[in-house]
Amino acid sequence: MSEPILPGSTLGILGSGQLGRMLAQSARRMGYRIHTLSPGSDTPTGQLADREVVADYDDLDAIADFARQVDVVTFEFENVASAATDAAAQHAPVRPRGQVLHITQNRRREKEALAAAGLPTAPFEVVDTQAQLAGAIDRIGTPAILKTAGFGYDGKGQTRVDRDTDPADAWEAIGGVPAVLEGFVDFAAELSVVAARGLDGAVVDYGLIENRHVDHILDVSIVDMPLAPEQAKAARDIAETVLSALDVVGVLCIELFLTRDGALLVNELAPRPHNSGHLTIEGCASSQFDQQLRAVCGLPLGDTRRLQPVAMVNLLGDHWAGGEPAWGAALADPAVNLHLYGKAEASAGRKMGHITAFGSDRDDAARRATAARAALHSTE
Repeated sequence: MSEPILPGSTLGILGSGQLGRMLAQSARRMGYRIHTLSPGSDTPTGQLADREVVADYDDLDAIADFARQVDVVTFEFENVASAATDAAAQHAPVRPRGQVLHITQNRRREKEALAAAGLPTAPFEVVDTQAQLAGAIDRIGTPAILKTAGFGYDGKGQTRVDRDTDPADAWEAIGGVPAVLEGFVDFAAELSVVAARGLDGAVVDYGLIENRHVDHILDVSIVDMPLAPEQAKAARDIAETVLSALDVVGVLCIELFLTRDGALLVNELAPRPHNSGHLTIEGCASSQFDQQLRAVCGLPLGDTRRLQPVAMVNLLGDHWAGGEPAWGAALADPAVNLHLYGKAEASAGRKMGHITAFGSDRDDAARRATAARAALHSTE
């Protein structure tokens, strides 16, 4: 096993959004220096970094130069071209490895990897051309969801296919690119397991987090989803299988559907800290960002123990539509914590921050978090 990368070393982050920002906060606390690279400047991560490199992800010379000046490279979102991680890996360790990124940034490769590992998913077919779509619809049935194979998140790059949908219209709706057709899942709930795997193969997770979405964007996450013990074990076993099968070093989130008959199906993978895991910052002994840092630096993983029931709500740009939100009103509850991401401009649907809240139980935590968000529009 490689020697650990110790505090005082430099962490390189490909990407510069809020996930990189919160990783940088953990790294700062533990004494690391931070470099970040992305096409933007004055970014959420760059505001905290020692060095902010402005370059495109396909500028392989810039990527190589970036990697030469750090001790380890990681990424904070999966839409970095795998060629970039390959270029970086010539000069510094990249964790998770570039192959993990290559698999998870493409739904076809991801679904095929899950199937090869024997993990349960919705029925799916690969659709490379419009001509293949009609036959795939006949075999999968309707309703179904047609998703672009590459570069989609938060509901982007997908369209619903019903019995009366013209395949040509569906194909045009996703831009006429290679896709995956998935059988529609009539789920009872959506959940995630945020887990970390160390360089030594040790795996830890944060249990089952319930996720509620609005318009395909995560709205509320609540810890400790109440499931039967065998279901909880199955979800955690799925997480460990995924991390081991892909040889992940770092944090990975497994998004799951709970069907109405109690089955668990893997929906998607995110090979980095996840929006639903933000509640671990206050809610757990070591946050998902602490774990990412520990894992990629070859350090022992931290304690995932829950400190109190906690819930999280996202703050989208919509809350700025009427002017600056009423932060004081939201923070009137002492159980509430506010995180803002340093983004200069708010727009509808853009993630600007989040609120977490503790409670006497999971329902009370969710109530407090949503009440704090509602108070942002207080006129008193």
